[in-house]
Amino acid sequence: IQARAHGAIDRDIQSILKVRKRMHYGDFIWNDRSVPEGTVWVRVDLKSQLISVFRSGHEIGTAVILYGAEEKQTPDGVFPVIGKIKDHKSATYDGAPMPYTLRLTEDGVAIHGSDVRWGAATHGCIGVPLEFAKKLFSEVAKGDQVLIISDKGRAALPS
Repeated sequence: IQARAHGAIDRDIQSILKVRKRMHYGDFIWNDRSVPEGTVWVRVDLKSQLISVFRSGHEIGTAVILYGAEEKQTPDGVFPVIGKIKDHKSATYDGAPMPYTLRLTEDGVAIHGSDVRWGAATHGCIGVPLEFAKKLFSEVAKGDQVLIISDKGRAALPS
């Protein structure tokens, strides 16, 4: 309830995954056993560098992410998934592979598979481990919402 009141989430959560140890670059957890079908939404926390995937109010996946460098920051806010491209290559960055792309904005911000490692960054996108990206791609549909929380700990949520 407190997280919702402070703008850190925009809907109710029924359960979260048990993370038994500190996660590092490239780590992820995915467990959707016994979670009913239903609405999917994604929460990205830029400050903690974590993404969480929820279905029917239950967290089914979490991973350490990469995000935009200082010169091309990842925007915060609420974004619907506007496109899905399995084998996308960047038209802007020399054909860089962006597997399992979930496009969030018309100007190219997306969630996609990346080599998530220390010292790396994106050009405004959210990079996730490749196997996590594959699972996320199969779970998310066009129109599903992605909430991106900035380093201030909140996003501009719709009222």
